[in-house]
Amino acid sequence: MIGRHGGGAVLFENVQIFDGTGAERFPGSVLVRGNRIARVVVGSEEIDAPEAMVVDGRGGTLMPGMVEGHAHLTWPSSIEKVINAMALPIEEHMLTTAVNARITLDAGFTSAYSAGSLGERMEVALRDHIDDGRLPGPRLRASAMEMDVEGIIGVPKGHDSTHDHSIPGLQKYVRDMADLGVDTMKFLMSSDDGFSPGGAKVLLYSEEEAQALGVAAREAGMWLACHAQAAEAVKRAVRAGFRCIYHCTLADEEALDMLEEHRDELFVAPAPGLLYTRINEAEEFGIDRATAERMGAVAGLEAMERIYPEMKRRGIRVVPGGDYGFPYNPVGRNARDLQHFVDLLGYTPVEVLVAVTKTAGEMVGFDVGTIEESRLADLLLIDGDPTGDVTILQDRERIVAVMQDGSFHRAPPWQSLEVYSHSLAQ
Repeated sequence: MIGRHGGGAVLFENVQIFDGTGAERFPGSVLVRGNRIARVVVGSEEIDAPEAMVVDGRGGTLMPGMVEGHAHLTWPSSIEKVINAMALPIEEHMLTTAVNARITLDAGFTSAYSAGSLGERMEVALRDHIDDGRLPGPRLRASAMEMDVEGIIGVPKGHDSTHDHSIPGLQKYVRDMADLGVDTMKFLMSSDDGFSPGGAKVLLYSEEEAQALGVAAREAGMWLACHAQAAEAVKRAVRAGFRCIYHCTLADEEALDMLEEHRDELFVAPAPGLLYTRINEAEEFGIDRATAERMGAVAGLEAMERIYPEMKRRGIRVVPGGDYGFPYNPVGRNARDLQHFVDLLGYTPVEVLVAVTKTAGEMVGFDVGTIEESRLADLLLIDGDPTGDVTILQDRERIVAVMQDGSFHRAPPWQSLEVYSHSLAQ
C-alpha cells in the first residue's frame, strides 16, 4: 500500500464502469484526485488531467470496493493459515487479526462492518492503525466482544466479574465500550442451533433489556447489531432500534412486516456461507452431513432460501457477508457470499453487486459504495465482467487492482507506479 488518505492523481481509462447503482456497465473514464473521485465521464470524452498517472484498464470492469457486512477479523482462520482454535495468546491473536485485515482487503473488500470481536479493544486498535495508514485493511466499524467464555453475549468476565445482566449493568457496559472507542456492539438476541439443539428458538434478552440497550446505544452514539434467529428476537431488535440484524432464519410474517416497515433504518445479513460450508465442506473438521443437520445448518439454509427472496421483494436492505474465520469457512473467501446470493437466495448478479457495494456502503456509513464524483476513491479493477458472473470476484488474480482512499493497495501488474510514487512525494 502506498500511503493512505490519497495523493497525486490517477486516471482510469479504457474501462467498463459498474457504478454500484444497478445501472448497466458503461464505457468511460474515472479521475481520482487525492482520496476522492474527481470526475466520471461516459464514453470517449477525454479528461484533461496532464498531471495524472494514466491506468489503462484494458477493457476490464472498474467497480466500487466491496463491503463485508458481517466481519469477524479476530476469528483466526484464513485462506493463508487454518487455525483450529478460537483463543490464541494475545500477541499472536493481534498479529493474526492484522493479517486477516490485509487478506480481506486483498480480496477486494475495502470496508467492513464488524459483527463481533474476541477482544474489547482489538478492533479499535486495528481500525485506528488502518485509518492512519500503518496497516492495510478495510475501513472498519469496530466492535466490542461478542461472547464471553460461556458463549453468551453480554459482559465478559474479565471486565465485570458479576456478569451483571441487570438493565443498569448492561447500559453501563454499552457506555464503557463507547468510552473505549467502539463503533458498534453485537448481542445475541437469540441463541443458535449450532450451540445447542433448538437453540435458535431460545431468547436471550427480554423486551425490557433490548429496549434498555437501544436507549444506551443511542445516548452513546453507538450502533447495535445482533444475532437473531427466532422471530421474536428479530422483532425485539427492530423495536429497540438495532441497525444490523443477522440471520433472521425463523422470521415470521409479522417480523417481515416490521423489517419492511423499518427498511430505511436497518439492514439484514443472512450469512449463508457458514451454513453452506458446514453442510458441504466441513467433514474433514468433524462435521459430516448428519452433524450439520443436528447443528441446524440444513434447516437454516432452507429457511434462508424461502425468506430472503421475500425480503428482496419487499425492499428490505440485505447485504452479503458473514462468519468467515472458521477453519472450514476462512477469512479471504468472503466473495463466495455473492455466489450464494445468486444460487440460493434469488438475486441476480447485478442485484448482489449492488448489495455488496451501494447497500453495504450505506450500512457502514462511510462515503463509499458507488462510483460518483466526490465519493471516496475505493475502487476495484476486475479482469472480466462480474455483472454477468460474480464468481470472478473469488479469484484474486482477476482482481487486478485494489485502490483504497485514492492509494493503490495493489496496482495492475502491468502498471508502473514510478510516476505515482513521485507524485505522492511532492
